[in-house]
Amino acid sequence: MAVLVLKVDIDTFRGMKEGVPRILEVLDKRSLPASFFVSFGPDRSGLAVLQLLRPRFMMKMFRTDAVSMYGLKTALYGTILPAPVIGAGFPDMVRSLNDLGHEVACHAWDHRVWQDWLFLMGQKSIHSWFEKMIDSYKSITGRKPAGFGAPGWRMDRRALKTAGEYGFDYLSCTRAREPFIFEENDLVEIPSNLPCIEEAGVNGVVKALESRAQSLVPQVLPVHTEVEGGFYCKSFEQILDKAQSSGYIVKRLVDVAFSIDKSSLLKRTLKQGLIPGRAFKCSM
Repeated sequence: MAVLVLKVDIDTFRGMKEGVPRILEVLDKRSLPASFFVSFGPDRSGLAVLQLLRPRFMMKMFRTDAVSMYGLKTALYGTILPAPVIGAGFPDMVRSLNDLGHEVACHAWDHRVWQDWLFLMGQKSIHSWFEKMIDSYKSITGRKPAGFGAPGWRMDRRALKTAGEYGFDYLSCTRAREPFIFEENDLVEIPSNLPCIEEAGVNGVVKALESRAQSLVPQVLPVHTEVEGGFYCKSFEQILDKAQSSGYIVKRLVDVAFSIDKSSLLKRTLKQGLIPGRAFKCSM
């Protein structure tokens, strides 16, 4: 049977406060586990306005009706409105994810800055970003994180080298087709290899699940609390029901990472590529 992982990214304050409880309710009804990748620091989503000068990004915002999906306040955080704290502002909720049997992994300190400006960040800034994220994770959970998934699937070799210094058991930072090992840090990478709703629509996600129901490669579905925990909550339920009826076994990403035979994986360097529905190049 094919393995499905629900990689749930928490990118915004609204996604943490409103989206997480809705997604938990959906998962609980089906007794399904998920891997929640938490942004711990400030929600400065309003800085995305600077990206509107890029045509592909502007087209994506209109195509997905981003303001309706993420909310007007979110679109102003970090500019006109103060930036609220995401994961670190909800420590009890973060701990409850673990108590319910889900995985809690690291996603970000400042999500927006990383996604938009990683390639302009200096090495000291990258190191400080990791330090703040991991310190916040440890202070809330009392342990070190097993996994890290980069915001917007944006990585470079400096960031990979830095990630290798923090004892992660695995990474999930790319949109590659199947797991591999990074030459840059010897860590196993388990990519998000299914499309998300914003990229392919609900039907596109369902078709991808159907076509890969016999695959031996773990299928990782990117889920966003602002999307599947908001306007597309009912659609998320339909996707999960389709996955279960297609015979998928749902597992946490950390469990997949520890079950993989690393000796069978290709070892290669980081690549970059543009995939349908994304405004910027992703790590591959």
